[in-house]
Amino acid sequence: MSAAVLYTPEVLAAAMGLAQWPWDESLPLVGEARSRACGSTLSLGLALDGEGRIVRLGLRPHACAVGQAAAHIFATAAQGRTQADVAAVRAALSAWLAGEGDEPDWPGLALLRKAKDYPARHGAILLAWDAALAALAEPAKAG
Repeated sequence: MSAAVLYTPEVLAAAMGLAQWPWDESLPLVGEARSRACGSTLSLGLALDGEGRIVRLGLRPHACAVGQAAAHIFATAAQGRTQADVAAVRAALSAWLAGEGDEPDWPGLALLRKAKDYPARHGAILLAWDAALAALAEPAKAG
């Protein structure tokens, strides 16, 4: 499979869509993730409501187009999700990428089906979920 098949216009458009979630220093929860396979990184800031649901987020990506597209997919459907929701989808996503499960129930993941055949991109695909879980594991900074 060629890179042209992986970096489709839809994947590139999703990567460009990250501008909808600019980095915001005021977000109280911050997590970072790095792909060991390709070196891509992602910083993610979150704000939660009183019930622990994501209400706002900001992203600072230094990732390939696949990692950025995956972050866009995460961000598009993150609002209203809890730490348990993110953890469950992260586990299912990892299993799916390893060929051990069905595609997780998260809107937009179909865009990444072709990337499943590129193990070197799996770490980049997981970045947003990993960064979110890191942020959710941290106590909120005082405001």
